[in-house]
Amino acid sequence: MQNISPSNIEEIYLAGGCLWGVQEFIRHLPGVVQTEAGRANGSSYKLIGPYDGYAECVKVHFEPTRVSVEQLVQYLFEIIDPQSLNHQGPDIGERYRTGVYSRNPEHLRATRDFIAIQANAASIVVEVCPLTNYLRSDNKHQDRLTRRPADACHLPSELLHKYKQ
Repeated sequence: MQNISPSNIEEIYLAGGCLWGVQEFIRHLPGVVQTEAGRANGSSYKLIGPYDGYAECVKVHFEPTRVSVEQLVQYLFEIIDPQSLNHQGPDIGERYRTGVYSRNPEHLRATRDFIAIQANAASIVVEVCPLTNYLRSDNKHQDRLTRRPADACHLPSELLHKYKQ
């Protein structure tokens, strides 16, 4: 985060199926200064153990003067099927649900407002909830497709890197 004051940075958590592709796509967006792979809104504070209801997500630090919450959600919609419940590409299950999570109620309001104006708003199943718990994923999941670009991802490379400069 070079030359960026922490007071100018906001944080939002985006879920869109397998976090490897979501992180690789989001890290290249304008205004995004840092990403981290993790788990949102599970009930546990441990990575090891039975599934606890979490959604695979990407913690996004962004500059709101360069990219708005609405724009981030619009970008997310480029890589997800917002009408698919617990299923993105070949990944099926509750952990692969789509969602937007934040500790900032304004982020949630902006997301709901964005969804409400979509032509297919009634059929969109993207979860929009306060962030209640977050765990950083193991190091092997951090920037996975940057470190290992040949690893499997349901998103095509040209979409993953659409905004890469």
